[in-house]
Amino acid sequence: MRWENLTDSDHARAADPALFGADAVTTRTFDTPEFRGVTFHEVRARSILNRVPGASRMPFEWTVNPYRGCTHACVYCFARKTHSYLDLDTGLGFDSQIVVKVNAPELLRRQLASRRWQGEHVAMGTNVDCYQRAEGRYRLMPGIIEALTERANPFSILTKGTLILRDLDLLTRAARVTDVGISVSVGFTDAELWRTVEPGTPAPERRLEVVRTLGEHGIGCGVLMAPVIPFLGDEPAQLRATVRAIAAAGATSVTPLVLHLRPGAREWFMAWLARHHPHLVRRYERLYAEGAYAPKWYQRRITRQVHDLAREYGIGPSRGGMPRRIAEPGPARPAETAETASTEPTQLSLI
Repeated sequence: MRWENLTDSDHARAADPALFGADAVTTRTFDTPEFRGVTFHEVRARSILNRVPGASRMPFEWTVNPYRGCTHACVYCFARKTHSYLDLDTGLGFDSQIVVKVNAPELLRRQLASRRWQGEHVAMGTNVDCYQRAEGRYRLMPGIIEALTERANPFSILTKGTLILRDLDLLTRAARVTDVGISVSVGFTDAELWRTVEPGTPAPERRLEVVRTLGEHGIGCGVLMAPVIPFLGDEPAQLRATVRAIAAAGATSVTPLVLHLRPGAREWFMAWLARHHPHLVRRYERLYAEGAYAPKWYQRRITRQVHDLAREYGIGPSRGGMPRRIAEPGPARPAETAETASTEPTQLSLI
């Protein structure tokens, strides 16, 4: 395993950077039903603020990812590739070998206090879900939200997890002093499709309850309708049912995103497809023959259909960046130091 990008241990810096330093990482298992078969690798990270590459199209420059690997076990998750950077398996290993940056809240608080930090928007849930099951045990997000709130630092969260409601009071408090943007990912409402492609996630209807509850507490919540899965979740009736449910939950926006298959995720998804829907393998090979993304004509068709349905049900696509304006942010702070820039590769979308 390669931990040199994640740990702040003196041993890890002194040793061969390609080797796993046993005293830099604590490995744990828990004999409880929700964590059976899952291994946690607790590390003390050197940096928690990750800078998004300049060429990215994302509407933010900084991310925080307290976990690597994800028990949501979504078969299409692009972030599977990041496990290979640690010499970990990108298939079942991604679902069951979870890296936990146990010092994330204290490290973030220190980095936000840097005299050069300018108080820029921080996005969370952009690599793996910060409200996956591990968060129920490690409780890193309350400290992270508190650190951002103390600095009136704008932030956004993208999640499939219902555990975010545990932190409702903290989010409400943060929204009084800064921009807070919350988005929930619901690509479809088909129960059979959900059970096979997102086996570790809360059901779509439970995620939509999160949208409804946040709205009832004054925190507008958008829905990232992602992924729209070709030939399995893209029928007009399926799209209509999903947008109708999103509207009924009171979402402030709906933004469709067609499935993309980057290296690491592509192999795992195609193996799953061959087992469950072998008749679709050739169609996928043709649709994704040019790379990770479906053809533009297909993406435009899905986007048009969803936006038409959204207008019909009284909601619209998201506008610009992710954060929702609650109040004027505090004074800008000077830019971050080199210590805030992580050397680990940055991934930009939960889906």
